[in-house]
Amino acid sequence: MRLFAELKRRNVLRAGVLYIGAVWALAQGIAQLGPSFGAPEWLVRGFVVAAVIGFPFWLAFAWFYEWTPQGLKRESEIAADASITRSTGRKLDFWIIGVLAVAVILLLTDRFAMRKSDAAAAIADKSIAVLPLANDSGDKDQQYFSDGLSEDLINALSQFTGLKVISRNSSFQFRDSRDDSRTIGTKLGVAHLLEGSVRRVGDMVRVTAELVNAADSRTLWSQRYDRPYTDLFALQDDITRQVAEALKTKLLEGTATNAQSDRPPSGNLDAYNAYLQGVFVARRNTDAGMREAIAHYEEAIRLDPHYALAYAMLARAEMTLPTVFSVTDRNERDALITKARAAVATALALQPDLGRAHQSRAFILQVGDLDLIGAETEYRRAAELAPQDAGNVFSLGIVNASFGRLAEAAMFGRQAVALDPLSSINYVYLARTLRALGRYDEVESTLRKALEINPMGAQTGCELAILQILRGNAAAAIDLAQRETDPFWRSFALTLAHFSHGDQAEADAGLEGLIDKYGDSGAFQIAQVYALRKESDKMFEWLDRGLSVRDPGVPTLRYAAFVMDYSADPRFVAFAKKIGLPPVADAKTMP
Repeated sequence: MRLFAELKRRNVLRAGVLYIGAVWALAQGIAQLGPSFGAPEWLVRGFVVAAVIGFPFWLAFAWFYEWTPQGLKRESEIAADASITRSTGRKLDFWIIGVLAVAVILLLTDRFAMRKSDAAAAIADKSIAVLPLANDSGDKDQQYFSDGLSEDLINALSQFTGLKVISRNSSFQFRDSRDDSRTIGTKLGVAHLLEGSVRRVGDMVRVTAELVNAADSRTLWSQRYDRPYTDLFALQDDITRQVAEALKTKLLEGTATNAQSDRPPSGNLDAYNAYLQGVFVARRNTDAGMREAIAHYEEAIRLDPHYALAYAMLARAEMTLPTVFSVTDRNERDALITKARAAVATALALQPDLGRAHQSRAFILQVGDLDLIGAETEYRRAAELAPQDAGNVFSLGIVNASFGRLAEAAMFGRQAVALDPLSSINYVYLARTLRALGRYDEVESTLRKALEINPMGAQTGCELAILQILRGNAAAAIDLAQRETDPFWRSFALTLAHFSHGDQAEADAGLEGLIDKYGDSGAFQIAQVYALRKESDKMFEWLDRGLSVRDPGVPTLRYAAFVMDYSADPRFVAFAKKIGLPPVADAKTMP
């Protein structure tokens, strides 16, 4: 105790704190400023090592010497009544506060700079988004043409090695946007933007294109083209080549220039035009739009019978009608599915390495046959052929989750989000996988992001409500369920939330309403309600019904809320086997 008191009296402790604070501040200053002056990387490390060696000498100095108005003197030479150690101690306190303040400021500055650099690093230099080319023709009916050219550029640029190209779904959200290039680049996670306009008048096409550095709006390359319509494909190739040269990237080795092109093999512009019209109306995502798209694809095939991509897209549209939209006539439903199978078989026969053809076949196997093993094989092949197609990556995430490979599913989910960062449904499905992994905080932040992107997006409110039920907060679940925008998902979520809250009458009425109105289309969700109610017999009854009507929710039982709680039940294992899923214990790469 006497030694400690003496150390304190002689200000040795204060001197030690001052020394450490000064070393900390200087080390940070050297680390931050050194690179600007070409200082070697080992300088900070060498400084710290020297400071550690010098520390005991500094303490010894503070023990033996004292600063006086007459200068530095040995402590033993100063009479006790003449010592000014108290006054010196107060001065040291001020010095310590000042040095520590400088150190904290440097630390905060460094952290802020790191966050900025990390954000910049997160955006790869070789990354680009093709914004929708403006339709300058003055004819709204020509919108499909300018959109088609934009998508052709996306497809073409996706063939270049190391170049990240954002999906059409996200980049097209900035049609007529007033956001500046920096904001758009940040939202899409890219360093470059390709923008411009298209004007088609008679037999002439005018295209203006500009490659912009997103961070500072600097134009890296720009060009205006006036070409005959018959030179359209050559024009597209010119733009693609010059953008690639500006970004200093090259075509993927071993990849043919048009391997994943949307052009007909014959070069028939009329067939290409019909195909573009089909893609345009299919994106309306309505029953009428899908039927109109089928007509356009069939016209493209009539004009070019070897147009593999038109067959692939025709198969997708024909399969979408009976599985997504209301085709109540059983004969029409069966006829559409049969035609879809024939169309995709033709597409693969014509062009075996067409990614979209494998994607369409995977979709048919997944939703039409509930053949998840076959669907996974096809999606993986599609992803190999078109690695930047967010749809392939997204679907691989869903299939892997169905097999119980949740960690791998989450990885694919994050890749899909990176390629298509403004698609809210990507976040919803990623959240479902994270929920099955028990990462509830990540689930909430992911769903909040989906809500931020698309406040009117279906299923987000429902998923947030389910999360609150799992967290034991039924009152919050009811509130969130009421905010769900889709009538079916709102009814489903409210039925779950009311039961969880103990509102038996409301829960029973909600379940009855689901059965009456959505007995076929919502069979799997009804099974989920019975799972929450602990009525397992009813749950398995509705799972069987879902299987009989090919409910697309059935393959998700391995990671679906409430149903997955019964994975140890022998009936669950038997049901999983029916749809080609291995027993849970055999699922590889389970986390």
